[in-house]
Amino acid sequence: MEAGLIFNGKDIPQGQIHPTAQIDKTAELDSSVSVGAYAVIGKNVQIDAGTVIAPHAVIEGRTKIGKNNQIFQFASLGAMPQDKKYDGEDTLLEIGDNNTIREFTTFNRGTVQGGGITKVGDNNWIMAYCHLAHDCVVGSNTIFANNASLAGHVVIEDFVVLGGYALVYQFVRVGAYSMLAFSSGVKQNVPPFSTVEGMPARAHGINLEGMRRNKFSAQEIDAVKQCFHHLYQENLLLSEARIKIAEIAEKSEAAKKISEFIQETGKRGLIR
Repeated sequence: MEAGLIFNGKDIPQGQIHPTAQIDKTAELDSSVSVGAYAVIGKNVQIDAGTVIAPHAVIEGRTKIGKNNQIFQFASLGAMPQDKKYDGEDTLLEIGDNNTIREFTTFNRGTVQGGGITKVGDNNWIMAYCHLAHDCVVGSNTIFANNASLAGHVVIEDFVVLGGYALVYQFVRVGAYSMLAFSSGVKQNVPPFSTVEGMPARAHGINLEGMRRNKFSAQEIDAVKQCFHHLYQENLLLSEARIKIAEIAEKSEAAKKISEFIQETGKRGLIR
């Protein structure tokens, strides 16, 4: 496609879409989207205003991308899920606004068994070689260091940090403001505000630095410390810890996040 033409009924400024880019006629791109050399944008892809697609990136499947994202060279977004049950169903990858998605990242679409969607929120910083498998849900304001990978059906809440090479097992939930140390292998649910480390990962206290950086008050930090004391230092049954944490949650929003999270531990249980 030559630059400077009308595309989807909109004027494309000279040089904004490189002449070597391959864009399917059914794709919908805002007129302000930039597409680099040899990038491939497939059928039914939708890309909103201000997003920049670097050379050699591939975006396919039914993929919706929001505003002002930076998608670096050789990223692969919207490919079919790596799931043997997948049989060509019309599933979705949805990416929000203001995300940085670095080189060689791979985000797969969802499966019908998992709700049909893989979803990424806003303002995420996802570094090179990271992988998001089918049916994952990633919140907003997260950081994925190089080679961090999610298996299928993983939920990553807001403001989570994954260290390099961190691996998260399928169906695991990671609570908001948690930190997974580098090379952690996470097989159980991680409560909000946690720091976990190891293979398999174990809890190593609260994410104190993360709470400070996000301007939590001293009172909220103290409430979280109390919650973790009940969870990890008193040798309580989980049912007993829930009762004590619920009492703290009556006066603390941070403790309320923990209390709500640990009410349902799902098939993976709680990291302890």
